[in-house]
Amino acid sequence: MAGKGVRVRIAPSPTGWLHFGLARTALFNYLFAKKNNGKFILRIEDTDIKRSEKKYEKDIIESLKWLGLNWDEGPDLETSPLKVKAFSGEVSKYRQSERTEIYQKYIKKLLDSKQAFWCFHSKEELEAEKNERMSRGKAPIHKCRQERGLPPISGGSPRSSGIIRFRCPEKKLTFTDLIRGKLEFDTGLLGDISIARDEKTPLYNLSSVIDDYEMKISHVIRGEDHISNTPKQILLQKALGFSRLPKYGHLPLILGPDRTKLSKRHGAVSISQYKKQGYLPETLLNFMALLGWNPGTKKEIFSLDELIKEFSLERVQKGGAVFNLSRLDWLNGYYIRKMDLDELTKKCIPYLLLWSCSKTT
Repeated sequence: MAGKGVRVRIAPSPTGWLHFGLARTALFNYLFAKKNNGKFILRIEDTDIKRSEKKYEKDIIESLKWLGLNWDEGPDLETSPLKVKAFSGEVSKYRQSERTEIYQKYIKKLLDSKQAFWCFHSKEELEAEKNERMSRGKAPIHKCRQERGLPPISGGSPRSSGIIRFRCPEKKLTFTDLIRGKLEFDTGLLGDISIARDEKTPLYNLSSVIDDYEMKISHVIRGEDHISNTPKQILLQKALGFSRLPKYGHLPLILGPDRTKLSKRHGAVSISQYKKQGYLPETLLNFMALLGWNPGTKKEIFSLDELIKEFSLERVQKGGAVFNLSRLDWLNGYYIRKMDLDELTKKCIPYLLLWSCSKTT
């Protein structure tokens, strides 16, 4: 399945702490890369300037390192931006905020070919269109087939309220998901999708497509909540003339005990919080691996090296994986009992000091 030249990526947005679900996605990408002698890449998607913060990027980087999921290419704490010889002798940048010139080239190509256009509909107009379509039993999408010309303003720049849209073709699109098999979409239900804020700032679907192509990503392994993005990204790849398309695999969601998507109300916390609570990295890796992946045996305890050896996408399930806190606690107890006494003492000291301070205040 994997073939030669495997390159996978994890692409978090630094708008919050590294959460459990994204860490599991990172693990599965890491295992797939190492199993196939490929490369595991970390890319920081920080184009959301208002919400992106360096403290979150730092948490993402430190949490992945603590788990032992070290990347082959990507940014680091000590250097901003870190530049490395990535592929074909090229120098690459791994933060989207550093890749403006790259995006500008591709956005211009879509605009020049008339496959993308500026749209200046107001929020009120879009809402009215949505309601009108829904009243006729149609999908609440925006179709801007008679695009407005750019308004005459000083400097020749588009007005700030505009957005760049992709002229989405209407057809049946199919692709083979590495986990779910053949999937089919009616792209006429997508509407004319928003792809960029301006000529330099792409939105998620376009930036992801460009970055995956430029970084020669061979496989995109991500959560099933991204399935709806895949047809949009395939259409954009074809519009840009990309001959090399990645293969897609969508992982099952992690569910709470009530079988709804895992959230804070289930007690879901960030990786750094699990660390503070005394969970060991080997515990979390072992636990995450078995959320959606079945080794095909009754074996339950795996080191990271053993996971690399045993992992395959063929054994990733389609249905949601239920988070069992009792199971996590049992695993942590197992790894604690295996620990050398001196090492255990060293790890316990910070918690004992914290407990002592709480008793004296």
